[in-house]
Amino acid sequence: MSAFNLKGKIALITGGASGIGKAISLKFAGNGATVHLLEYNSEEGEKTAQEIQDLGGTAHFHQCDVSNHQQVKQVIDGIPKVDILVNNAGIAHVGNIEGTSEADMDRLYQVNIKGVYNCIHAVIGKMKEQGSGIILNMASIASSVGIPDRFAYSMTKGAVLTMTYSVAKDYVEQGIRCNCISPARVHTPFVDGFLAKNYPGKEKEMFEKLSKTQPIGRMGKPEEVANLALYLCSDEASFITGTDFPIDGGFIKLNA
Repeated sequence: MSAFNLKGKIALITGGASGIGKAISLKFAGNGATVHLLEYNSEEGEKTAQEIQDLGGTAHFHQCDVSNHQQVKQVIDGIPKVDILVNNAGIAHVGNIEGTSEADMDRLYQVNIKGVYNCIHAVIGKMKEQGSGIILNMASIASSVGIPDRFAYSMTKGAVLTMTYSVAKDYVEQGIRCNCISPARVHTPFVDGFLAKNYPGKEKEMFEKLSKTQPIGRMGKPEEVANLALYLCSDEASFITGTDFPIDGGFIKLNA
């Protein structure tokens, strides 16, 4: 167990069964937290919860659509105590404004913005009563710099960034910390699926091309984001709130 001990902590992780979310779930459970996975995909959610249990950790799976306010409330009301909320669930979209339909905009808003609102709204009362709590939101480098063909996605992640600042300001005196992480490209199953769908037969070539857009020369690993999340949700980060943490291989500063 690392220095960043979460023993005795109850952590709720949305989208916690794949990609970055799964890496965070495994990392938190491996460092002592009881993990509650809020996941839309039942098969993946059950599989990840079982994997954590097989490794000696404690995990509970809750099938949940984070865009559904009542469903989120019902799930979280059933968890007596929440020390940590990680708002990781989100969906991507590729396209400029002309390539973004009204349906696209509505779908991204419902998951990426309203989903974060729903979860924070459901836990904030518990955290106030406890006099403590940690909220960690997953934003993106697209929150703060222009990325080609990411119009709707950038809009939603910009909202996540500013929600982070607002919640941190409003609840700092109640002992609640709120920060966000802004990754650049991270190698997740979404990336593999995107390449297979859009560049059949050229997946390796395009993967290398996308990797080289990061100044460090590669994509990030989900485990690297999970390591940062572990620190920010540990007692070692108790003096940190209202802050965005890019984890981007130098993308923001070195591409200027």
